[in-house]
Amino acid sequence: MATGRTHRPATRSRGIPEATVARLPLYLRALTALSERSVPTVSSEELAAAAGVNSAKLRKDFSYLGSYGTRGVGYDVEYLVYQISRELGLTQDWPVVIVGIGNLGAALAGYGGFASRGFRVAALIDADPAMTGKPVAGIPVQHSDDLEKIIEEDGVSIGVIATPAGVAQQVCDRLVAAGVTSILNFAPTVLSVPDGVDVRKVDLSIELQILAFHEQRKAGEESGADTGTDTGSEAGSAAAAVPPAPRGATGGSRKGPDGDVPAVMPA
Repeated sequence: MATGRTHRPATRSRGIPEATVARLPLYLRALTALSERSVPTVSSEELAAAAGVNSAKLRKDFSYLGSYGTRGVGYDVEYLVYQISRELGLTQDWPVVIVGIGNLGAALAGYGGFASRGFRVAALIDADPAMTGKPVAGIPVQHSDDLEKIIEEDGVSIGVIATPAGVAQQVCDRLVAAGVTSILNFAPTVLSVPDGVDVRKVDLSIELQILAFHEQRKAGEESGADTGTDTGSEAGSAAAAVPPAPRGATGGSRKGPDGDVPAVMPA
């Protein structure tokens, strides 16, 4: 089986837009569920509904893959699973290192979705000497002093950072210097990386704050409806649209040098 160091996905060279690439995992998740139920074909409308997009966008996305379906029949589920998996680079083995084996890192180490989607946890790394040799999810933790050696020996090109924010940039710099070219960052900070290195950021606190905003807005709309208040007025709209800052929350926008905050990994 090929390793992550010998081949890179062809999506960029084929001119597939980044927005389409971001939706491909959603289609794959929906298609995998259909495949597990032995569903042979699916219409664009059914698949779009399962993936949470509109059918016109789905058909446009699939046109970049050269897949147009069959009129009156739809799309072949198994073929689409293969086609999207190949486009995402999931038909090969991608060794991954997880750095920072606290509660979150340990949970990620035990996440079954990695192996089922073509990602092999090659090593767990932590700076705490007391963690060295301790098995987590069946994998012994290795000390951070050996980070560069581990990356070289296992041909790692993807690193996961689950450290505290204060050391995340230092860990990132070491990963990049050792040859890692893709990073999934769970630390609550924005990382600076050179050109050619891709970073995806997962910040659970930001996602929760966004949900809190929507909950507050819904509560304000319900309150306005109950009291007969004109929530369409300028004052009502402003009050509903600007929530107070949560206690202890830090600032930050949804965008940064490392891109948009992606959705939390599917179960």
